Amino acid sequence: MGEQREMAELLQGKRVVVLAGAGCSTESGIPDYRGEGTARRARSPMQFQEFKTSPKARARYWSRSLIGWPKVASASPNPGHIALATLEKNGAIIGTITQNVDGLHQRAGSQSVVELHGRLSEVVCMGCQSAAPRQWVQDKMLEGNPDFQQGAFQVAPDGDADIDDIEGFQYPSCTECSGALKPNVVFFGECVPRPVVETARNMVNGADALLVVGTSLAVYSGFRFVRQAAERKIPIATINLRPSRGDEFSSVIWREKTGVALPRLTNSLVG
Repeated sequence: MGEQREMAELLQGKRVVVLAGAGCSTESGIPDYRGEGTARRARSPMQFQEFKTSPKARARYWSRSLIGWPKVASASPNPGHIALATLEKNGAIIGTITQNVDGLHQRAGSQSVVELHGRLSEVVCMGCQSAAPRQWVQDKMLEGNPDFQQGAFQVAPDGDADIDDIEGFQYPSCTECSGALKPNVVFFGECVPRPVVETARNMVNGADALLVVGTSLAVYSGFRFVRQAAERKIPIATINLRPSRGDEFSSVIWREKTGVALPRLTNSLVG
């Protein structure tokens, strides 16, 4: 309980921004790349240039996504998500910068959310930039590949599954221009859009403290905000089961699951 008390004292009365990672969603059944069990399902994530230039790579991605998407679509917010929404509602935090693409923060009730890596529930055309719901793509793929879901497949961290057999797989194109559709997420090798980065930077600039939850910060897109907070000399607190890249900048570190620690911290901060 020492970490809980120390963290609450550090954050009490401050304008706190949260930087959230995959550890917030694993307790909702969504796997992550670096958590427990990752080595057993090691696989190469889709690279942006490969997806952009190779129809075969797109077929591979969408065939995997056909199996993996329902896991994300049916996931429910866990106590960690609900605690963050409660903290925002009560004014204890001013917003959340999330590296997750599952939309669970908003479904839990959080209003001020910056999605660094986009959201899986939407697809965009790489040609004309028109958007469509991800479920529409799912329905079209189920129609075009009625026998494809036979067998058991392991769901992977990015909303897809471990499948390699893509012979004859059918996936839809843009209805406006027949261009290639892409999930509205930032792939590996793709840059976070500048307006999104600037919105997150402004959020950190308006904060008195940064709370890092459920992330190893191995990817620079999130780590940059820890560096920004450190440069501003505002306090940084971390909740994560394992060591993270930001530990050296943190005043308080709590080794616990976010679904356990965040509700406890909420009780300390808002009662």
